[in-house]
Amino acid sequence: MNWDKLISTKRLGMEDHQSLASHEDRTQFQRDYDRIIFSSPFRRMQNKTQVFPLPEHIFVHNRLTHSLEVASVGRSLGNLLAEKLAPRNPENPFIQEIGTIVSTACLAHDMGNPPFGHSGEAAIANFFLKGNGKRFEAELSAGEWKDFTHFDGNANAFRTLTHQFNGKRSGGYALTYSSLASIVKYPFESVQATKQKFGFFQSDKNNYHCIAEALGIRKKEDGSFCRHPLVYLVEAADDICYQIMDLEDAFKLGILSYDRIKKLFLDFYDNQAEAKTLKRIEDTLGKVTDKNEQISYLRAGVIGKLIYESIRIFEENESEIMAGEFKGSLIDRLADVPAEAMKTVQEISFREVYASRSVVEIEIAGYKIIGTLLEEFVDAMMNPQDKYSKKILSLLPEQYKSTQETTYHKIQSVVDFVAGMTDVFALDLYRKIKGISLPGVV
Repeated sequence: MNWDKLISTKRLGMEDHQSLASHEDRTQFQRDYDRIIFSSPFRRMQNKTQVFPLPEHIFVHNRLTHSLEVASVGRSLGNLLAEKLAPRNPENPFIQEIGTIVSTACLAHDMGNPPFGHSGEAAIANFFLKGNGKRFEAELSAGEWKDFTHFDGNANAFRTLTHQFNGKRSGGYALTYSSLASIVKYPFESVQATKQKFGFFQSDKNNYHCIAEALGIRKKEDGSFCRHPLVYLVEAADDICYQIMDLEDAFKLGILSYDRIKKLFLDFYDNQAEAKTLKRIEDTLGKVTDKNEQISYLRAGVIGKLIYESIRIFEENESEIMAGEFKGSLIDRLADVPAEAMKTVQEISFREVYASRSVVEIEIAGYKIIGTLLEEFVDAMMNPQDKYSKKILSLLPEQYKSTQETTYHKIQSVVDFVAGMTDVFALDLYRKIKGISLPGVV
């Protein structure tokens, strides 16, 4: 793979379009960024759970704030990589746009995630594996069935951005090929997935194949693809923010103490090799008395350290990455001290943070709400002439009404609708359908 092909301004659905503007106020990749920022699915993420329930008084991260922070880290990673690549690619004008491409992909990476955090994905899969959705298995191909039983927010993000929903234009948001390829963390279809993760649904694989071929992304013997190299930076930005920012939220919610969080952050530094840095950190902490500010300062330092570590790892493994032979993530290759610190953070997070009562409660609610909504709307989609079904289907927005009559596409239109909901909307619709609350009735 080479950068001359990997960075392209060609847009999905607008391959033959030529800009008529006499001058460009924004680059093509900046236009991608703006299209995400101004999109409805991006705005809806402000009411989607990241990890913790959305509380009334203490502000913790939701999908939107998480994505904005990941984009900030991704921009730094991309800009640093561009600085390294520019001298070796003097004829390529797009190298300087890598920071924008990465930050755009970071903004969009969670746009396909359903409500109620990571349990939302599991709730959709569970409906088909163990719920009433299981009855459709015989009507679907192996790939179509696995799209639902292994439902993945990553694949749904690619669909959200590329699919031509009813009444919408071809190519979805018509983003550049490079921005779209940088989002696809798992570049293979569901039938090739050994775990829950995959990159695109059966209905969207032609779009990805077209993009991969145009960008020169290498196809493997098993039919899967190598990652676009910038995916590694998007993944690193997400890993850094997901692990580190959750600690700050855990402190604000009283799940972990100040002393434990402080130690976890300081453990990312080598006591001997970085003695001067640690001395500067302690001096700064001595001047700042607010504990929330101290935690924020420590968090910022760790993020900065991990950004430079990630670029170092990318540089050292660039030949493998460009050949499509690099295994794992950049964070998997951290130096000994930060690697051990990250391992400890992950263990504590899974044992004490993600297993906290408030997190578990919303996961349980998510299973019940999402399962019920899928059952109601899928049944209605399959029996559209029934009087009750007609009323249920009247609640389905026009863009999600399937124009194709196959079982797969009918079910997928419902999954599209449910996965796009916010936590609040899903809960409200669930209550109304179940008769728990009525419009205008207190």
